[in-house]
Amino acid sequence: MFRIRKLDIFVAKQFGVLFAGAFFICLFVLMMQFLWRYVDELIGKGLSVDILAQFFWYMGLMLIPQALPLAILLSSLITYGNLGESSELTAIKAAGISLMQSMRSLIVITLMIAGISFYFQDVIGPSTNRAFAQLLVSMKQKSPELEIPEGVFYDGIPNANIYVHRKNLDTGKLYGIMIYRQTGSYEDQAIILADSGMMQTTAEKKHLLLTLWSGEWFENMRSQELGGSAEVPYRRETFGNKRILLDFDSGFNLADAAEIGGRAVEKSERQILHDIDSIRQYNDSVGRQFYEEAKTYILNIPRLAPKDSVRLKRLAAQPMPQPDSIYEKLSDEKKLEVVKHAARAAQNVTSDLAMKSDYARWMNRQVRSHQIEAINKFTLSLSCVIFFFIGAPLGAIIRKGGLGVPVIISVVVFIVYYIFENSGMRMARDGNWTIWFGKLISTAVLSPLAVFFTYKANGDSTVFNMDAYRMVAMRMLGLRLKRNITRKEVIIEDPNYTEDAQMLTRVSQEIQQYTEQHKLLRWPSPIRVFFRRGDDHAIAHINDELEAVIENLSYTRDKVILHQLNNYPIMATHAHTRPFERRWLNIVVGLFLPLGIFFYVRMLRFRVRLYRDLKAVEQTNVKILKQIKTKYYGI
Repeated sequence: MFRIRKLDIFVAKQFGVLFAGAFFICLFVLMMQFLWRYVDELIGKGLSVDILAQFFWYMGLMLIPQALPLAILLSSLITYGNLGESSELTAIKAAGISLMQSMRSLIVITLMIAGISFYFQDVIGPSTNRAFAQLLVSMKQKSPELEIPEGVFYDGIPNANIYVHRKNLDTGKLYGIMIYRQTGSYEDQAIILADSGMMQTTAEKKHLLLTLWSGEWFENMRSQELGGSAEVPYRRETFGNKRILLDFDSGFNLADAAEIGGRAVEKSERQILHDIDSIRQYNDSVGRQFYEEAKTYILNIPRLAPKDSVRLKRLAAQPMPQPDSIYEKLSDEKKLEVVKHAARAAQNVTSDLAMKSDYARWMNRQVRSHQIEAINKFTLSLSCVIFFFIGAPLGAIIRKGGLGVPVIISVVVFIVYYIFENSGMRMARDGNWTIWFGKLISTAVLSPLAVFFTYKANGDSTVFNMDAYRMVAMRMLGLRLKRNITRKEVIIEDPNYTEDAQMLTRVSQEIQQYTEQHKLLRWPSPIRVFFRRGDDHAIAHINDELEAVIENLSYTRDKVILHQLNNYPIMATHAHTRPFERRWLNIVVGLFLPLGIFFYVRMLRFRVRLYRDLKAVEQTNVKILKQIKTKYYGI
């Protein structure tokens, strides 16, 4: 039976506070990134505060489902990072409570958040997307505020281009004005020049009143009575003061919502599944219609009623004349006319088929967009659970709280998720991938990571232990560490120098025998290296005896002996005989010639290094034996 414990309440409080802060931070970051897409629609439009408030409100509601997974990832990572950094997680495990048991309350909270995310996408999201699209279209249709720059032509006023040489910001006057006004065709345009002027909007903000001083007006006077006459009369007017009224609607009018609906993001899950069948049925009917029309293009067969089928069979049974023979009997003028007619017909058919192809591609994309949105409502909710099982175990592993390492890890994980999610969605929408593969690729990539991190964190594995990875890399590259033996702070008993001296003497004798029997500087047979067992137990026995003496002598107070102990090399006891300890790996490497040559050369390098290490051990043994005999035996 599930029973709420104090630990569940404690962890839930830690997570709740961090989740609230992380959610608003993530939502703000996503809104800023989303805002750059529509910044051109906001600047210079003179939008009121309530319109901008609606814009940001709808934007925030749209981005809530995307902010929830990132907020869960960041807050869960910081929560368990703080518990691990303050040793509270160690105390929890010491009390016999596993990591999964400590995550019980957060798992329930995460599942609730995933359910809220799905409900939000299915109920609130469609109406929010519809309202945001309606507001965005209205903002695009709104005329910009009149802000005429100096020295360039401004085309923000309908049917007019205005050039201003200089502006006086104190008085509001414009100097050096040139206006190109075009109401219909090229013949109807007018050119207005003025030394100065002033612009004002009318009270209803539907027109622009332009007052000009000391200028000229040039305008064509073409009318319908002149017909197609080549000579077009014009008029020229010189004025001292003139007022012109230009169309300029600076008000905000909300677009019709009925013309915007129909997108998949504006529908619930039930509506999407219902509309997919309708769209497919419509696409099939249109496709059959296109197919019937295409047959008339290719076969040049008109559509016949059922009663005409008998006549069509009779015509088909008769021998048809060859087109080439008919064409050769025509005159040159008729041939040219036939070629032009055929070219026009082929061009018309090509254009018609291209238009139908684009339309069919658009209809197929409509079906795919609905399928993608239907799956996206589930995958986006599922990502909340996946991100939790990535963040919480990672926090327990790295044991780092705050906003440093957790933020970096969260950003990296979210970037990986965003790349796979966005790429899969685009490839599925364009028909390059299947719908299920494109939408589930991000889930398929992150789910194994969540399972792996949860398994490692529950077993107290050190996934991010850099020392362990460094040791593996050094072993693969043939590198090694140097000994660092220092004087012990507390020494209870001095080493037995007599036994150590005897052991070092025996090690030196064994090294001499080993070097005589094993010719380390000779090249061994590749067949023996890769295809036969070649364990070197003799060098392993020598290394074990030497390490035992070093461990015993490390408790000495003699600085000379301590210094000499650090001169002993750390020997590799297997790399000089074969690349790997497992025989089947050696066989596989030996069969693959390029890789086998690399590991064979690597093995030769280890043989030379072992030869030098044994010489260094002999020299160090002599120096330590001399120090023991001189200081402790008085020889």
